[in-house]
Amino acid sequence: MGRSRASARIERVHDEPAYVLHTHAWRETSLIVDAFSRHHGRVALVAKGAKRPHSALRTVLLGFSPFAAAWSGHGEVRTLTRAEWLGGVAPLTGLSLLCGFYFNELLMRLLPREDAHEALFDAYHASLSLLGEAGYATRQQVEPLLRGFEMDLLRELGHLPPLDVLSSSDEPVREQGLYRVDAQRGVLEHAGDDATGAVTGSQLLAIAARRWEHPAALRTAKVLMRELLGYHLGSRPLRTRQLLIDLHQL
Repeated sequence: MGRSRASARIERVHDEPAYVLHTHAWRETSLIVDAFSRHHGRVALVAKGAKRPHSALRTVLLGFSPFAAAWSGHGEVRTLTRAEWLGGVAPLTGLSLLCGFYFNELLMRLLPREDAHEALFDAYHASLSLLGEAGYATRQQVEPLLRGFEMDLLRELGHLPPLDVLSSSDEPVREQGLYRVDAQRGVLEHAGDDATGAVTGSQLLAIAARRWEHPAALRTAKVLMRELLGYHLGSRPLRTRQLLIDLHQL
């Protein structure tokens, strides 16, 4: 039996805002582009002839540079038919560039193909714009951006529990209370006398509201996001996270 009409239907998309997350060579002159698009999520596109010296695609299919994409086809890999640079984001440099690679690795590892998340796309675009404005950013400048994007990603994928209420009862978190955050069960009251691993209610409320000026909010959020991301990423470590750690130690 042949394929059904539905499975063989050719999809045509035009003027779709997108970013390049990753590319790899395909045949002699072409690329497979892993793109993050606003309305179609993460898609695989073959960019025919993109490696040729005079191809117009060479100056468009760059990391951290928004473009309007058009593609057609069906199946797992579509054919890129047009790509037009949109501009509006300053080139990333230094630490900002490394943070951009970190965002891309998170999206590649956690975002399923063709799972649209418009709010996440907007958060990614806004984060890259802020990183571009920061130029050669310092760790103090990028920490709030890193934590904010991690929270946006986890929330959009349904992996970030509400941090201002108890998961078991929906009772509000108290500023003076002690809590712990479980990747599966959410915010729980901390039991026992040993406060190791506990988070104060005031810290949780500050993280939930992204009040990064609160004492210890950024440091606590960093530990919390690392634990939540680690649970969903599995045992394979993030390459860019280790680079960020090594850079900080230097």
